[in-house]
Amino acid sequence: MTDTADRYVAAIDQGTTSSRCIVFDHGGKIVAVDQREHRQIFPKPGWVEHDATEIWARTQAVVAGALAKAGIGNDRIVALGITNQRETTVLWDRGTGKPVHNAIVWQDTRTAELCAELGGADGQDRFRDRTGLPLASYFSGPKVAWLLEHVPGLRDRAERGEIAFGTIDSWLIWNLTGGVDGGRHVTDVTNAGRTMLMNLETLRWDPEVLAAMGVPEAVLPEIRSSAEVYGTAVGQLAGVPVASALGDQHAAVFGQACYAPGEAKNTYGTGSFLLLNTGGRPVPSKHGLLTTLGYRIGGEAPVYCLEGSIAITGALVQWFRDQLGIIRSADEIEPLAASVEDNGGAYVVPAFSGLFAPYWRADARGVVTGLTRYVTKAHLARAVLEATSWQTREVVDAMHQDSGVPITSLKVDGGMTRNGLLMQHQADVLDVPVIRPRVAETTCLGAAYAAGIATGFWNDLDELRAHWREDARWTPSMDAAVREREYGNWRRAVDRSLGWLQE
Repeated sequence: MTDTADRYVAAIDQGTTSSRCIVFDHGGKIVAVDQREHRQIFPKPGWVEHDATEIWARTQAVVAGALAKAGIGNDRIVALGITNQRETTVLWDRGTGKPVHNAIVWQDTRTAELCAELGGADGQDRFRDRTGLPLASYFSGPKVAWLLEHVPGLRDRAERGEIAFGTIDSWLIWNLTGGVDGGRHVTDVTNAGRTMLMNLETLRWDPEVLAAMGVPEAVLPEIRSSAEVYGTAVGQLAGVPVASALGDQHAAVFGQACYAPGEAKNTYGTGSFLLLNTGGRPVPSKHGLLTTLGYRIGGEAPVYCLEGSIAITGALVQWFRDQLGIIRSADEIEPLAASVEDNGGAYVVPAFSGLFAPYWRADARGVVTGLTRYVTKAHLARAVLEATSWQTREVVDAMHQDSGVPITSLKVDGGMTRNGLLMQHQADVLDVPVIRPRVAETTCLGAAYAAGIATGFWNDLDELRAHWREDARWTPSMDAAVREREYGNWRRAVDRSLGWLQE
């Protein structure tokens, strides 16, 4: 057991729109936070990129900022954990450390046609029994394949071992532990499991899937557990063990203390991601969910989850603010939506880049339906918020069908949980209590917990579970007939969004 007095764990959360670093004390309380946004690059409709070099610079800046705000040096940091936007794909030159192309972001749809080709006669489910995933533009494997085909000379360099592939966790760990000077090229099971290249049973890269996608094994990182020491940081965190990596949604499972089968959480960010702990065996989905790794601690058996991935939730509020200009800040949507009793008959289906769970339809596009002269911007604001609740309801229904386990309450986290109107509507449409924890930054907290477990700062999961505290609870109050009528209307609105893209 590490002496915990005046000692801390730091966690880097490299997300879709920003990077941040949070320093936690032994009680799991936040000591300091620093956060910086990075650019969103849209070269063509449906294409989304990030500059991986900019992300690394922002990451270094937030680490320095958090340590300065905490008033501590790196000698007081026991371990560093990493959590990250998951399927976003980086290829870089091992010799120079420079990315060979902008990172292709998880939301990017340029590989939709490639995925259809790869599916062939078997369709979306060609690799599902091996990887737990449908063939979709969401995942990293097809993004790697696209880059190898479209960046001149890249395939030859990759096959010679000159190029490294990684999701953002790998890119950060490689840079943190020395980069071109001995950086560790690793990933964890949760991030590897989202590439569509890892076998769910063996937890190794799958040779048949690699061959089908044309991805050479020479570019791949080593797959490790989610909580172990991968290497030691250099630079501003010199000497600190880099001791955990978890994709952001898996980190939230860990931070929300969903350690037992049947426990579930939903994280409301750019998109929303609902994960249900299914224990030590992968549960195949027949209803549009993903079978995924929950986490793996050291040499212990892995824990699996069912996941419902919703592409657009918080990003819909951003669109309402930035593209339509109806509100000036995201916080304005709640009072505007609360100024009317209901949605006025309007529904917004945010299929901006197709629909994820439970549909997996790349041909869908966003619709606003049910419009009449009666509908005001306040009704639209309400419909924007309700879109998140209804999408979550569809995922919860699919989880119940797949697992046979009804969700009796839902732990929630992420920025949108500050919106009480949304959380009440969420409880109403699910007909179960919605519970927010005291530490809302559960993604960072999960990465910190895993790093602390790996280095003995915390003893075990029971100690972590004891830290979890309830902050707010919303209980359902909607009439059942209203709930089912509104849900029916939502499903009709979704039907209108399907099949829009015909090429």
